[in-house]
Amino acid sequence: MKLPRTLCRPVKLARLRRSPVMPVPLSPAPRSPWHYLRDRDIQHAAAVTVLAVLLSGGLVWLGYLIHVCRVAARSPLAPPRRMIALVFGRRLERDRPEHDYQLRLQRALTLTQQQQTAHVLLLGGCSGGQCSEAAAGHAWLQQHGLSADVQVELEQESVDSLENLRHARRLLQAQAGQAGLPPVALVTSRYHLARCLLLARHLGFDSQPVAAETELPWQWRYLGLLLIEAGYLMWIDLGLRWAQLIGHRRMRARIS
Repeated sequence: MKLPRTLCRPVKLARLRRSPVMPVPLSPAPRSPWHYLRDRDIQHAAAVTVLAVLLSGGLVWLGYLIHVCRVAARSPLAPPRRMIALVFGRRLERDRPEHDYQLRLQRALTLTQQQQTAHVLLLGGCSGGQCSEAAAGHAWLQQHGLSADVQVELEQESVDSLENLRHARRLLQAQAGQAGLPPVALVTSRYHLARCLLLARHLGFDSQPVAAETELPWQWRYLGLLLIEAGYLMWIDLGLRWAQLIGHRRMRARIS
């Protein structure tokens, strides 16, 4: 089923409540998360990470993999209390949510039905095609029975997890004012949770992980995703630790 044109139009931060997405000015052209590779500080962190892996004979990577698997296996299906749900997007297939993204959306929908959240913030810009990840996710939720009483907001400028959380922080801070950031539930795939938790902590969130999948799938595809996430987490964490060790403020500010 083809999504409505108005829901597939990439836009900037938008707030929705009991109303469809309205046409607004177009956002910048789609970007790729790989644009970070042109950054010298990111390259610096990558070189440090590769060196650490080589000198440890791969044991450093193994340590991060164990951590990613532990977080993936132990994360709950619901937050400990009622809070805002941040739902991480994923690259679309023909402007529609693919399998992993659908599981994240289904988990968010279940949280709303169980009265564990009444405020959903969908994260994800236009990483390809004509539709933002957030807009496609909102359309999917509407098609699957999302209550009109649920407050839904779209963050449609980001193309990666760090930008997801930065823009969500900006939006929530603007709403909260002097009260500070509210607690949030990070709704995403189990393989993705460890990285999101690390980034959220560095950005000042009081966050709780919520797994999209009922249990950790032990499949070859999923094991590959866990390995990749361990690499991402290692790159971020070792880069930040190295920057702190040498007093490199600009590198540390990349995640702030």
